[in-house]
Amino acid sequence: MFRYFEQLSSRIAAPFMADTSRNSKVWQCRCGQPLFFRNSQCLACSALLGYQPQQSRLASLQPGPVAGTWLQDGNLDAGAFRRCANLDTPAACNWLIPAHSTAPLCVACSLNRTIPDLSIVDNHERWRKVETAKRRLVAQLISLGLQVVPKSVDEETGLAFDFIGVDLEGNAPTTGHANGLITLDIKEADDAHREKVRVQMHEPYRTLLGHFRHEVGHYYWDRLIAGSHWIEPFRQLFGDERASYAEALDRHYHHGPRPDWQETCVSAYATMHPWEDWAETWAHYLHMMDAVDTALGFGMSAREMDLDYQPFPLATLYDPAHPGGPAFLAFVNAWIELAGMLNELSRSMGQPDFYPFVLPPAVIAKLHFIHLVIQEEGGRADEVLQAQ
Repeated sequence: MFRYFEQLSSRIAAPFMADTSRNSKVWQCRCGQPLFFRNSQCLACSALLGYQPQQSRLASLQPGPVAGTWLQDGNLDAGAFRRCANLDTPAACNWLIPAHSTAPLCVACSLNRTIPDLSIVDNHERWRKVETAKRRLVAQLISLGLQVVPKSVDEETGLAFDFIGVDLEGNAPTTGHANGLITLDIKEADDAHREKVRVQMHEPYRTLLGHFRHEVGHYYWDRLIAGSHWIEPFRQLFGDERASYAEALDRHYHHGPRPDWQETCVSAYATMHPWEDWAETWAHYLHMMDAVDTALGFGMSAREMDLDYQPFPLATLYDPAHPGGPAFLAFVNAWIELAGMLNELSRSMGQPDFYPFVLPPAVIAKLHFIHLVIQEEGGRADEVLQAQ
């Protein structure tokens, strides 16, 4: 029996051993204790912690040269920082701000236009959950080199969030995006409510982070695709976004997705309209990149995995001749293997699949298209692939 488990352990663990990811989600305190993305204080030595988004770095802190400022252990050359003013609110933000800045809030918290009504006791915990998910989103966007500009800085092209509940007439808000404003029904932070809606909507996956990644996809479509040289290639791949959205919405909810949707789209909802296909595929791109990057942060790598699945060929990509094509394809094939293993782990605990989706070749081409758009804009998406 021992020999069996030893062989099984080698099969799972050995192929994952590799260098640490550039955007590791695991760091070390000065005392050696592992630190995780949401931590604001070390559980072992009580050292204060801070996350510096531009360097994707969480570190223990020591007092800076001026009262109220802090230096990162092991990164003293980065200069002094202040802690976000939302640290001591229910948002529990652990991000840092350069000491010379006059802004009280970090880049993630400065995106909030409306926070939940904190006179409602339940909203304290809801806001904490929402902000934890949003910080993860913003950290990833920054790591990819994408511009994250608050509407308070640029009303026309900036990004903002409204976290709200029912209005005075008792109407619940609709989660969505409009002109850079992402609205979220704060009840989505309640697990029971979110699961009820997930079942009603026949969705295999519904999370706060998933909401944010989808809605921010709409925002970046406006910023990166509309009116750019990408618009015609987008229409060839996703469809013509000039088709009536209202009619598409009505058709989807009255007749459902087309029968063959699994051959071309990542989800049934993606079939509704080209904008939704883009947003759904964008969200999955972020899911995949973050999950693989996190696996690398734990010393796992699919770079040299012996795939049990038939790998996708280069011809699957949007641009098979692109110099970065092989690296992206290796990432996709690694994700397929990793997701398969994690699905089995979830099943072994009696839980739903970790990743309840199938990626057909048409979706791989769309994912590659999104990767090329992000790489052109931010110049850092390929760095994540190179870390694998």
